[in-house]
Amino acid sequence: MRIIILGPTASGKTELSLQLAEELETSIISADSRQCYSMMDIGTAKPSKQELDRVPHYNISNLSLDEEDSAIKFNKRAEEWEKQILSNTNHVIYAGGSTLHLTGLIQPFSDIPDSNPENVSSLNSRIEAEGIETLYEELKAIDPDYIPKMDGMNRQRIIRALDVWMQTGKAFSSFHQNDQLAPDDSTLVIGLRHPRELLYSRINKRVDNMIAEGLEREVSEILDAGFSPDLQALQTVGYREVIAHRNGEFDRKTMIEKIKTNTRRYAKRQLTWFRRWKFVMWLDADTLTTEEMRQKILSTL
Repeated sequence: MRIIILGPTASGKTELSLQLAEELETSIISADSRQCYSMMDIGTAKPSKQELDRVPHYNISNLSLDEEDSAIKFNKRAEEWEKQILSNTNHVIYAGGSTLHLTGLIQPFSDIPDSNPENVSSLNSRIEAEGIETLYEELKAIDPDYIPKMDGMNRQRIIRALDVWMQTGKAFSSFHQNDQLAPDDSTLVIGLRHPRELLYSRINKRVDNMIAEGLEREVSEILDAGFSPDLQALQTVGYREVIAHRNGEFDRKTMIEKIKTNTRRYAKRQLTWFRRWKFVMWLDADTLTTEEMRQKILSTL
């Protein structure tokens, strides 16, 4: 049985997935598009060493920062991990909030062509010469439905969507329509939700904790190691604001407020996406304890 625990950032997915994995004696595959990168620990809310010791995890720190990743590549890795896990136990748990990663788990990306190196090279050259805004506007005209699903002007996603359009003449969003998704009988999808103001409060607190734990130091270590601030992995809420602050674009107080604001906006986009999925079994994480949610899931199984 495949169990997917989803929800917006800071909704409490980590502890619930840990307790459930311990009960079912299984492993967790992170469905997060950034926790796969090494060195990005604090800003991605990666499970701690103690949490990783409690339960085996996959898709955690398995890529270098300069490796490009995608939902399709994740799903290919996850397919192999899932086979390995289910050879020893009856369940596998996915936990995360990356919308495209989760979409691919429910409906595989089998019909989307692999990237075309010539297209990718051409698009990258155009970004350097014309600016990413130009390609963003082109994508907006070609595929307006995909724009709200991106995390701002995400370079890698813009290139991927335009590459698919160049190869097929079809909008990237047309390959996966959320209202057509439906998990098979061996997949249970659980969603965690909070009232908006409570969720935003949790997000603000998480950002404050990240700053206190050393997010700025983490970014400095990454850049001091020679990694470019333009890498796909660093075009992430938290990291890009710290980099902008280092570049003198705004002061530290503004940096923290921008991280909070952009994280709240990201959570809102996640919820908009997930609410289209009628098959999600929603749990009210503000009124139920982690133990109560765990028991509800077990009784459903």
